Amino acid sequence: MNHSEIIDLLGRHGVKPTPNRLLVAKALADAESPVSLGELETLLDTVDKSGISRTLALFRRQHLVHDLQDGSEAVRYELCHSHGDEEDDDLHVHFHCTVCGKTYCLHECPVPTVSIPEGFAASSASHVIMGVCPSCR
Repeated sequence: MNHSEIIDLLGRHGVKPTPNRLLVAKALADAESPVSLGELETLLDTVDKSGISRTLALFRRQHLVHDLQDGSEAVRYELCHSHGDEEDDDLHVHFHCTVCGKTYCLHECPVPTVSIPEGFAASSASHVIMGVCPSCR
């Protein structure tokens, strides 16, 4: 994504494009797979950990990032390409390789619909498949 596309994406999610927010969004957009807070810190050595954490918290509230537990020790984040700040409309399945530790987005695989009992109100869903990726096979 280029600079103007990132500004547009932030705007669609009601996020003011400050320098730190642009840097975090660009790092997430350029990442080949979901990244951890530690990995973002390494990529963005000019932004402190608290700045990255605050930005990710804002992005989560505005449905601009997905956060997922992939079986590794860290929460991973990826840029959400939903069309607004009301809901995530691009949920998809993830695959976590137990050999190399990489997590892949399977954009073509939507998260399966699950019926939940009456009285429960779901706010998000994730689906992580564990196994061995093609590179490690």
